Amino acid sequence: PLLPHSYTQQKKLYPPTLQNTNLSLLDSSGAMVSIDPTMPHNTESSSLVLPSDKEELFQNVLTQVAEQFSRAFKINELKTEVTNRLAMLEKRVELEGMKVVEIEKCRNDIKKLREEMASRNNSNFLEDNKKLTPRRDVPSYPKYHLSKETVEALRLPTFDAWQWEPNEMLSCLEHMYHDLGLVKDFNINPITLKRWLLSIHDNYRNNPFHNFRHCFCVTQMMYSMICLCSLQEKFTQLDILILMTAAVCHDLDHPGFNNTYQINARTELAVRYNDISPLENHHCAVAFQIFSQPDCNIFSNFDPEAFKQIRQGTITLILATDMARHGEILDSFKQKVDNFDYTDEEHVTCLKMVLIKCCDISNEVRPMEVAEPWVDCLLEEYFMQSDREKAEGLPVAPFMDREKVTKPTAQIGFIKFVLIPMFETVMKLFPQIEEAMVQPLRESRDRYEELKQIDDAMNEKKKKRTEHSISCIF
Repeated sequence: PLLPHSYTQQKKLYPPTLQNTNLSLLDSSGAMVSIDPTMPHNTESSSLVLPSDKEELFQNVLTQVAEQFSRAFKINELKTEVTNRLAMLEKRVELEGMKVVEIEKCRNDIKKLREEMASRNNSNFLEDNKKLTPRRDVPSYPKYHLSKETVEALRLPTFDAWQWEPNEMLSCLEHMYHDLGLVKDFNINPITLKRWLLSIHDNYRNNPFHNFRHCFCVTQMMYSMICLCSLQEKFTQLDILILMTAAVCHDLDHPGFNNTYQINARTELAVRYNDISPLENHHCAVAFQIFSQPDCNIFSNFDPEAFKQIRQGTITLILATDMARHGEILDSFKQKVDNFDYTDEEHVTCLKMVLIKCCDISNEVRPMEVAEPWVDCLLEEYFMQSDREKAEGLPVAPFMDREKVTKPTAQIGFIKFVLIPMFETVMKLFPQIEEAMVQPLRESRDRYEELKQIDDAMNEKKKKRTEHSISCIF
């Protein structure tokens, strides 16, 4: 008959010595007992024993059987351990494979981000501080001899900055500091002044609008207002130094995208400055990073208290150029202008804030042929921003949208509701600016309103032609 499978497996475990041996059992009287299901129970009083010659053999057999079972169990344990280790290795391979995929994805994301940042020209601000490193040699830009006509023109709001190269504009800025007596009165090292101006130039970006030429125009307008309004008779020389220096530094390292974009896009600057005038705060920080370089520190001869006053004054004026604060600053000035007190520090600070604001947005004060190219530059920068805002799903201001704005519509409201009210308020203190500044603004407003009427008429004709064409079709 066939034996059970388990029996067959167990038989294979028996050692050869047992397979070829006949075993017998003896009872307590020495009689042989038949090994079968009817055999008596083995008890303490009637125990069954092996014959003496077989007992040792049986013990050996039991030992071998025990060793065989022990090995069998160890093999199973080993199998279990190997299986667990293989499972762990498979999991590790799976995880490592996922890591490789993730690493590759991260690399691709970083590559795309770098390309995007490079295309935006909005990469890490002042990367590695390379631009802040001063030129330790004597500045290489030549000291231009400014003609009498140029010196006189520099003092007027009509000055045309488009005709000048960067090196020439640097020489003009240098001349302003000398002409106002700032170099002499504050013992500014002329070579340090040159190096500082070169570093300023290097830290303005090549944006369509917010670039070094804009910096020059704002500073030149400040210089012309100092001259036109005889501010040196009313302000201290320290105030004049602060006004000029703030104008030079007011847009340092401007990225070409305004505060609204910085805040909506949650840029590094917006996060760093808690959405509070991120650009203006950045301009201040860059300005004083430059001053921290010994070869560019035009204030090195000032005592700590005087430097603290210059620093605070400069920061206050640059922060005032944030147009989000326009209403607040102008309203404050309107409350003071009718009873203005030059001995009141708060009054003087408020006036200085308004003056830098006037200079910052003063292009329309200049002749039409000088002012109009700046409108094109500004719109180009606006359109770059609005295109990006659309691509990133951010809000777009109508006055920056290339599909909605024109030069006349961009300028009319700005001139009527921002420029003219501010300059007319300043005119209460300085009536002499009416002819040189306020009247050109009024003329510019009128010219753009005429252009808008022409545009509206042309659009109306175009609309009628389109309607006529459609009616003919149907």
